[in-house]
Amino acid sequence: MAEEEHHPVKLSLPLEFQQDIFQEIRAEDELLIIAKGLGLLRIVTNLLHSYDAAGNNLIIIVGANDRENGWIGEFLAEHATISKAPKARGLSLVNTQMASLVSRQKLYAHGGILSITSQILIVDLLSGVLPPGNVTGMVVLHAERVSATSIESFVLREYRQHNKVGFLKAFSDSPESFTYGFSPLATMMRNLFLQKTLLYPRFQLDVIKSLEGQKKAEVIELEVPMTESMATIQAAILECVEASVSDLKKGNTGLDMSDWNLDNALQGNFDQRVMRQLNPVWHRLHPRTKQVAADLRTLRSMLSYLVTFDPVQFLKYLDTVLAASQPKNPNSKANQSPWLFLDAATTIFETAKQRVYAGKMVDNGPPLNKAATEAIRPTLEELPKWVVLSEVLDEIERDVYFNPVVDDSSGSIMIMCSNHETCAQLKEYLKRRQLVEDAEDEESEPHFAASFMLKDKLRSYIYWKRAFAKMNDSLKADVAQSMESKGEAQRDAPRRGPPNKRRRVRGGAASASTASRIETSRTAGDKEAHLASLLENEVQAVGADGLPEEEVVVDPLSDKDTYFELLEMQDLIIVHPYDGDIDEHAIEEVRPRYVIMYEPEAAFIRRVEVYRSSHTDRNIRVYFMYYKDSVEEQMYLASVRREKDAFTKLIRERGNMAITIDNAKLDPEEAFLRTINTRIAGGGRVAAATAERPRVVVDTREFRSSLPSLVNARGMDVVPCMLTVGDYVLTPDICVERKSISDLIGSLNNGRLFNQAETMLEHYKFPMLLIEFDQTRSFTLDPFTDLSAGPQSALSSAPDLQSKIVLLTLAFPRMRIIWSSSPYQTAEIFEELKKLNDEPDPRKAVNMGIQEGDDAETVRPFNQLPIDMLREIPGINEKNITRLSLDITNIHELANYEEDDICAMVGREAGRQIYRFFNRNIGRD
Repeated sequence: MAEEEHHPVKLSLPLEFQQDIFQEIRAEDELLIIAKGLGLLRIVTNLLHSYDAAGNNLIIIVGANDRENGWIGEFLAEHATISKAPKARGLSLVNTQMASLVSRQKLYAHGGILSITSQILIVDLLSGVLPPGNVTGMVVLHAERVSATSIESFVLREYRQHNKVGFLKAFSDSPESFTYGFSPLATMMRNLFLQKTLLYPRFQLDVIKSLEGQKKAEVIELEVPMTESMATIQAAILECVEASVSDLKKGNTGLDMSDWNLDNALQGNFDQRVMRQLNPVWHRLHPRTKQVAADLRTLRSMLSYLVTFDPVQFLKYLDTVLAASQPKNPNSKANQSPWLFLDAATTIFETAKQRVYAGKMVDNGPPLNKAATEAIRPTLEELPKWVVLSEVLDEIERDVYFNPVVDDSSGSIMIMCSNHETCAQLKEYLKRRQLVEDAEDEESEPHFAASFMLKDKLRSYIYWKRAFAKMNDSLKADVAQSMESKGEAQRDAPRRGPPNKRRRVRGGAASASTASRIETSRTAGDKEAHLASLLENEVQAVGADGLPEEEVVVDPLSDKDTYFELLEMQDLIIVHPYDGDIDEHAIEEVRPRYVIMYEPEAAFIRRVEVYRSSHTDRNIRVYFMYYKDSVEEQMYLASVRREKDAFTKLIRERGNMAITIDNAKLDPEEAFLRTINTRIAGGGRVAAATAERPRVVVDTREFRSSLPSLVNARGMDVVPCMLTVGDYVLTPDICVERKSISDLIGSLNNGRLFNQAETMLEHYKFPMLLIEFDQTRSFTLDPFTDLSAGPQSALSSAPDLQSKIVLLTLAFPRMRIIWSSSPYQTAEIFEELKKLNDEPDPRKAVNMGIQEGDDAETVRPFNQLPIDMLREIPGINEKNITRLSLDITNIHELANYEEDDICAMVGREAGRQIYRFFNRNIGRD
């Protein structure tokens, strides 16, 4: 479809820099990289609206998620009504729910703005359902996710090879993603098939002028000091992190560890950067190094949870960390975390406990003997931010009373948090605070709401702790009994080695470890007694069901006439998690007068600035809270610094970057050479030029992987089909079944691979099994065996996968196995295998495995989800699933078939199993 002449439309871009971006991106094919919070999605929706209002366009959106599709669709529908554009058609979605090929063809012919999932889009482009020449243009969101192996890059390559006229525009608000590797911006431009880049950081002069030239939003910065115990725990965790990083550096001297330090360890992507270097040599790493790498993630999570969890919840989390760090084998320390042996670890656990309760044991009496313990006093430390939040709400209440709302804002309050868990915590705290205020008791303590809340949490923690301790002791007893039985079996077994072997020493160690386990069990019982005494001192009365009586069991909604009423906007407190560009939509809808940022977020501050500069008739006050001298503050400042440095690098690289040539255009001579097909003729090798490119028939389900894209990048045409036999058909005689390592393990366990190998042997002369590894991981099977469960487990599980592969080769000696280290190598192997051979016929490849009487014309692409559901039904296998899929419309139809009808399609035994599955009585008698 040709793009019509652009007609002016009314835009909802009030800021000058946003209008400049719109005009430039509308005129040129560019990659826009903009700072977070400056209204990227608003710019995209206005751009789409301009094309939608013009009509007679087919615009494809690539990379949008469900939330963004919802906002785009709502925006287009609303502005089509406002602008009274008769040709506007809004947004249409094409996803897995639209499985009908005919319906997609009609939708493509009708045109409009379409948001299509990448897997469906590439299949439709390759199969001709959507001719690339009919597309007016493509809009790519989240351009930072496009890589050389991604489906999005495959889509853009296919689009640009067959459409030189349509426009292509890409957008991203993640500049940090364009700074990794060698010439990252140039590499990304090649992947996107673009030549120009438009950069808009926060420090751009146009942005500063738009956001700071008019009346600015009122921002009040609140430095919240941490409690002494929080500061102590944070310092101890940082010490453990530093020790873990140092341990990693000592054990991996051959790697590039220049950025492995404490400062970088606080960054959000430090785990990925470490694992990116460790994965290629993972099979050669010492178990201690693997454990330390896992411990780093745990310690970094502890830093985050320290300032977000309440004291009781944080202590509970530490209990689970400690339990998970205990070795499965008491005689082995293979999976024990090294940081637990540091003095700082003791400080973490002890201080965390002191934040909840105080007191210690005086002797080791019976587990439930109250006389054996002294009085335990709950401390229940209140989070400092709760106090500041309460003070801010009181200040807002006074301001509303003395300064009523006179502008266009709603007067409501928005409290912004980092995640839903923190939102739930604050909602509970605000509910308790409101109950205290409604009581109007002058003698109530100022912090009674927090105390009221934490006491309930402590009571729940005590019940959880008692159950957790019993479960933990039971598991330890089972392990101890298992180890003792193994030890007895070893002692009773005849000795095959010399008498001076270590078998006697192991027996002695087992006895010592048994005594140690008894001591550990007794300690666990003492801890249970410790908490039980706390239960007796804190809970006044406990009913038969184990819950407190007459304390919080009050339904505030018992009087519905009193509590159900319409609330004014100024009385609302909205607790909302940060959610990217969707936050801009929430601010526009709520129009708050007060915003409390419970946790720092640079992007949200900019969204408030854009909102205030866009609506000069509205006042908004922002309370910006953060813990002073905390990791929370350091991570916030580091994120701002990283974004600024990223834009600086991008500006420098753009200035030095050479002009990117469109690599989708092939030289005519090179295109001719690609069609050379070498065959053996008359005993000699003759090169014959053909009119077609090399061709590979690919199963449509394989487009979830990156291999079809890489095959196409090597100059081979990819033909998507719904194959019954194999995943790739390279020649009339070569069929390949591709398996990743995880898929290989699953297929060997459930026997599916044996059925697939049998069908390939039946229909192809050269069946092949391709075992493909991840390019970022080591080229060996060792990492896929569980070596953390101890040496005995390792000896029994290590050869399991290899032995099944050996059995597979013995069962099918004619099947060849291809070992590939990466998808790149696989594409190269496919190119070599196709030499000296004819091209495959897609129609014949589709007909392979279909029973007589079925026609290739009836073969159609299926919706993958019902196909996967069918495979789980008893009686359905790889032989009859294709016939069944052709004969029925949906699973509901199959469920209503009679037994004889099902048996006629798949056979007597399989039909009987399928019928019994659908007609089984699962109700109660």
